[in-house]
Amino acid sequence: MATRIRLARGGTKKRPFFRIVVSALTAPRDGRFVERIGSYDPLLKENKSTVDTERARYWLAAGALPSDRVRKLLILHGIEVAGTTPAAAAGGETPAAAAGGETPAAAAGGQA
Repeated sequence: MATRIRLARGGTKKRPFFRIVVSALTAPRDGRFVERIGSYDPLLKENKSTVDTERARYWLAAGALPSDRVRKLLILHGIEVAGTTPAAAAGGETPAAAAGGETPAAAAGGQA
């Protein structure tokens, strides 16, 4: 079964709250999930997320792919995610730009 680590939305209108869940690739965003491994509250000023690091490492080792936002949250909690450089995770250069490649704007003919 192909799995993905992603956010499942909860909360009320204009008051979002997200659970970090492991789910099948074909499952709906807020639907059935295999395991809940954490939470994320974007409205808090501090300590926005909690993650069970042991279970997150287990699922990453088992081949689960994190979504973009979950990848950033895992890196904030000190969990090494394959295919991510620290500069790219912090919002810096993309891996291609860090390796000396062109930026997407330069590749499209725009000015960087």
